[in-house]
Amino acid sequence: MENSSLNRKFDRILALENAGKLKASSGNRALSKFYNNRLAVFGLIVFSIILLTAVFAPLLTSHDPLKINLRNIAQSPSWEHWFGTDRTGRDVFSRVLYGGRISILVGLGSALMAAVIGVAIGAYTGFKGGWIDVIALRISEIFMSFPQIILVLMLVSIAGQSLFNLIFIFVLTGWGAMYRMTRARMLSLREEEYVQALQSFGLSTATICYKHILPNALGPIMVNITLSTAAFILAEAGLSFLGLGVPLNLPTWGNILNVAQEIRVLQNFWWMWLPVGLVISLFVLSVNFIGDGLRDATDPSQQG
Repeated sequence: MENSSLNRKFDRILALENAGKLKASSGNRALSKFYNNRLAVFGLIVFSIILLTAVFAPLLTSHDPLKINLRNIAQSPSWEHWFGTDRTGRDVFSRVLYGGRISILVGLGSALMAAVIGVAIGAYTGFKGGWIDVIALRISEIFMSFPQIILVLMLVSIAGQSLFNLIFIFVLTGWGAMYRMTRARMLSLREEEYVQALQSFGLSTATICYKHILPNALGPIMVNITLSTAAFILAEAGLSFLGLGVPLNLPTWGNILNVAQEIRVLQNFWWMWLPVGLVISLFVLSVNFIGDGLRDATDPSQQG
C-alpha cells in the first residue's frame, strides 16, 4: 500500500517534469524571489523611468539644454519651464533629461567596462595561479592602496577634463575591486569536483574558467556592477560640482549642481539644484535597491 502511494507520487513528479513545469519553477526561482522583493521592484521601476526619460528626452521636451536665453534668466517653475530656468536662461528640465544621458553613460559605462576587465583578469589568474596571479594581485593592490577619490582627482588634474578621460579614469581606478572579488570566487570554485572532472577531460584553462566556472560567480558580479554604477554617478556629480568632472559646456547632473556652490543660489533659487539633486538621489537609491534584490535572489544560502 505504501509502495503504491510512493509510486503515484513519483508518477506525478515525472509527469510535471515531462511537462516542463518543474524545470520552469527551478529556473525562475531567482527571478521570482527578485520580484517578491518590493524595494527591488520599486528600484527597477524608478531606474527604468529615469533611464527611459533620458533616452527619449527629445520627445519629452522641446527646449534645447544648451540654448541661452537672457530674457528668461532665473525664472521659477512654470507650465513652460517645469523646473524653471538657470542663471543663463536655459531650461532646467531639459538639462536634467539630457544630463541623465551623460551621467548614466559615465556611471553605467564605467562600471561595465571595469567589470569586464576585472572579471576577465580575475577569472583567469584566480584559476591559473602562479606568477601571473601574483603580478595581477600586486598591480591591483597598487591601485587600491590609494583612496579612490584622491586618485581620481589626481588623474583628472593630470589628464584634463573630458568625458573620455573621466570614464577611463573611473575604469582604471575601479577594476581592482571587481578583480579581487572574482579572484576570490575562482579560488573557491576551482576546488569543486566538477572542475577537476573537466580538467581530467583535457579542456583548456580558458574554457573551464570562462565557460564552466564563471557562470556560477555571476550573482556577486552583477551586484557589484550595480554598486559601482551608483558610486561612479556620485563621483561624477561630486567632481563636476567641484568643476573637475565633465566640461561645464556639457549638461550632466553634476554640472547642473555646480551652480549650488553659491549661498545665494541655495537660498533664493531652489529650482536650480533641488530637482536634479532629487533625481540623483532617486537614481542611486534605485540602483542600490536593485543590487540588494539581486544579491538576495542569487545568494544560494537564501534560496528556499
